[in-house]
Amino acid sequence: MKRLGMLLVLVLCALLPARPTASAENVTLTALFMKQAAYSDADVRAMTAEFEKTHPGVKLSLEFVPYEALHDKIVASVAAGARGYDIVLFDVIWPAEFAENGVLLDLTNRIPKDVINAVWPGAWTTVLYQDRYYGLPWILDTKYLFYNKEMLSKAGLRTPPATWDELLRQARALKAKGVVSYPIVWSWSQAEAIVCDYTTLLAAFGGSFFEKGSPKFNTGGGQQALQYMVDSLNAGLSNPASRESLEEDVRRIFSAGQAAFALNWTYMYNMANDPKESRVAGKVGVVPSPGDAMHSKVSAVNGSMALGVMRTSKNPELAFQYAQALTSQAVQERYAKLSLPIWKASYSNPVVIKGQEALITAARQGLAAMYPRPLLVRYQEFSTILQTYLQKALLRQLSPKAALDAVANEAVQKRLK
Repeated sequence: MKRLGMLLVLVLCALLPARPTASAENVTLTALFMKQAAYSDADVRAMTAEFEKTHPGVKLSLEFVPYEALHDKIVASVAAGARGYDIVLFDVIWPAEFAENGVLLDLTNRIPKDVINAVWPGAWTTVLYQDRYYGLPWILDTKYLFYNKEMLSKAGLRTPPATWDELLRQARALKAKGVVSYPIVWSWSQAEAIVCDYTTLLAAFGGSFFEKGSPKFNTGGGQQALQYMVDSLNAGLSNPASRESLEEDVRRIFSAGQAAFALNWTYMYNMANDPKESRVAGKVGVVPSPGDAMHSKVSAVNGSMALGVMRTSKNPELAFQYAQALTSQAVQERYAKLSLPIWKASYSNPVVIKGQEALITAARQGLAAMYPRPLLVRYQEFSTILQTYLQKALLRQLSPKAALDAVANEAVQKRLK
């Protein structure tokens, strides 16, 4: 009788109309992306169109904002609840804040172990907080040293610098021979950009931000990093416009042939080598950010970004599927000229390597050395303070030591640890 009952149930289930899956319903997901660097608006829309084709009934409403507006847009979406975003692009510096405040969905149990093993370890730090994963890494990035091959040749320099001290020596040679007025350009505007450059130097000189909850950046390598920045300006080796420049300004100055060296993200390599975008196309070289003879072979800041599912999303599973599609190896390899893939195996794929061999070589070293900015729940507050005082030092309003001491004092008083 039991067997007969089970058989009847199975027959009835077979006769009933199939229940539509979530992807077959009329669903609109809202997604928030960044307007600048890496993938363009058009690229993201093309990736999204592919996803919509394989998910009938699902539409994506995309919004693109400048990086500087991204954080606040995500936070505001929480207050909007179900009317807010489903998927958001977020920075490596925000997981602690977003996890503690319930902004993003914990995706740990949705990510297979084989996927975790197939992706660069540094990429996972973009989404990791207290051993939980709050997103899927998407833009794997660090800063590289770009150089103008022709300018170096005119100054009799055969190879790009391997250390930060060597960079200054080569810059002096370029300036002395009249090759370029200001050999180096940086993104030192009072924004997150200056923190990224400072972190790169801090890592190179063996510094650290905090140790057992106490500030350490105002001593040792942290102090040496800011002193280096100030000295390069005072010596006329770094372009004074660096103090007002963001990454796109750096790209434009370098691409106009007004700098021999530039520190910037991956995306600049192919744009600076594009004749439509650059006057120095074909003359651009790239190496990992230099190291320091006493502490490091190369240096790198973790500038990666990820796709996260908002905790308030009404369609979290579909949102996760969309994030999976955009971060998939196949999609990333098709767009590898814009942003290098998060997948280890991609770096052996001829399609990825062709035309950017030097960048891939630099990436293999740089991605393995990525140093994080401090993982703080109130990181935004700390960063704003640090940006302010780094600028004060660059403008000669405070000595590097006094500026960093001021940041350390505020961090202690406000318990930003």
